[in-house]
Amino acid sequence: MATTEKDPEIIERAKKLNHVPWCDEYEKMISGMLYDSFVSELEAGRFKARAWCHSYNSWFPTDDPTYDFRKLCETRRSRLEEILGAVGKESTIEPPFTVDYGSNIRVGDRFYANFNCTIVDCGLVEIGDRVMLGPGVQIYSATHETEILSRRDNIEYTRGVVIGSDCWIGGNAVIMPGVTIGKGCTIGASSVVTRNIPDWSVAVGSPARVVKKVTPVDDLPKLM
Repeated sequence: MATTEKDPEIIERAKKLNHVPWCDEYEKMISGMLYDSFVSELEAGRFKARAWCHSYNSWFPTDDPTYDFRKLCETRRSRLEEILGAVGKESTIEPPFTVDYGSNIRVGDRFYANFNCTIVDCGLVEIGDRVMLGPGVQIYSATHETEILSRRDNIEYTRGVVIGSDCWIGGNAVIMPGVTIGKGCTIGASSVVTRNIPDWSVAVGSPARVVKKVTPVDDLPKLM
């Protein structure tokens, strides 16, 4: 269910992100209110993201003999800073990679996403350090009312997604709107995560259910 007023805490978190298409409807959008996605500022944000995805997914240094895999990863990380809200150190994403805005995504240090990752980031998508995504992982923060009239009017709402540090998300897993996955979790391949997963858990299935716990470990310092 959509919220009925703006969320000051979420708006403050968004102020720390880059490339944000600020407007009244944006603040409604990230707050989980019903909002109009076809205002000019949001349309421009999506257009910019689609142009960036096309460039990122089609570029490769075939004519530069100085490139090796490490330099390729460094270049890709630099490109990610052009569109994502925040990018940690030593993070990389394999193309093809698709986002809705990009600006609502924050990833930590040593984040890695394999091929065909899709993040529908109408709401905030916040991912910790040392998180690995297998091929084909999809993260959704956009949703709609099940009643018909708001969909006819192109009105929708969002619920943000949080993934804690040291998580491994298996290939083709789907993370649904509003889900928080705690730190140190493993999500099995092709799982559909519809509810929160507590720290130090292994969850599998559709819908994903916790099947075991793992040994907690101490946090690591941020990369300098």
